[in-house]
Amino acid sequence: MKNSVLAVVGPTASGKSALALRLAEKFGGEIVSCDSMQIYRGMDIGTAKPTPEERRRVPHHMIDVLDPDEPYSAADYGDEAARVASDILSRGKLPVFCGGTGLYLTAALTGRHGEAPPSDPVLRAELTERGKTEEGRVKLYEELAAVDPVSAAATHRNNLRRVVRALEIYRLTGKPKSVFDQESRNCPPRFDCLTLGLDFPERGELYRRIDLRVDEMMKEGLFTEAKTLWEKGYLAPGTTAGQAIGYRQFLPCFSGESSAEQAAEEIKLATRRYAKRQLTWFRAQAGIVWLDGGAPDLAERAGNAVSAYLNK
Repeated sequence: MKNSVLAVVGPTASGKSALALRLAEKFGGEIVSCDSMQIYRGMDIGTAKPTPEERRRVPHHMIDVLDPDEPYSAADYGDEAARVASDILSRGKLPVFCGGTGLYLTAALTGRHGEAPPSDPVLRAELTERGKTEEGRVKLYEELAAVDPVSAAATHRNNLRRVVRALEIYRLTGKPKSVFDQESRNCPPRFDCLTLGLDFPERGELYRRIDLRVDEMMKEGLFTEAKTLWEKGYLAPGTTAGQAIGYRQFLPCFSGESSAEQAAEEIKLATRRYAKRQLTWFRAQAGIVWLDGGAPDLAERAGNAVSAYLNK
């Protein structure tokens, strides 16, 4: 297989995991999770992690790597997942990336974000404080335009977070963020990848699947899982878990402001919106082979595509 890998992508609840599992079994593969939340321990039901039985059928990687209060970036994921994929290849197996976090997949396959520019929380806080007023935001943007006109042109003046990050990089390195971005784009790919994407001709079918999955998660104990994380402090404001769909919607429940049923409806709505953003992102990427996630011959079509790819 040399440097060949497989990726199964698409929106949440589209059936990626089930298809990846079947393909991994058929082609002697091991699954590399490409989900920004499955890396966290204790976030099991809400992230739809593979079951213990599924993990026994096929080895899974990049799951339960960190506690929910530990920071993790696309750069971190890209480097570690690439090492995992290389190890799988060295053993004559097929790495099968599976997930809906597009930036993580890009980082693993291409090395982009592999050398993240440095950061300084103190400097970032200082710049952010300056930008809390309209006059401050204007001055920060003018400063960015002077030192990094390319980044300034690509950033709205009111997008304080991006303006601050670009200035932070320049202040710390003396090199514009746009230069880092160009160097990242010029990185040679780490792997040759066949990417299969799942979608549905009717968007309503995807939304129906999302609603059913949230209902199943509630039956499996999602409320209790979220409450346990909250009691441990993992859902505090600013934490990764505290921003995750399927968890943050329960916070009003714990303060008595809403019910678990209301939270479930909020999760469904937020998940639909997230799925739409995922589709928009993946549809903009070149080279993805799109398949109908609801087709009765989905597994056969996917298998034929993988066979042709590996035998080329």
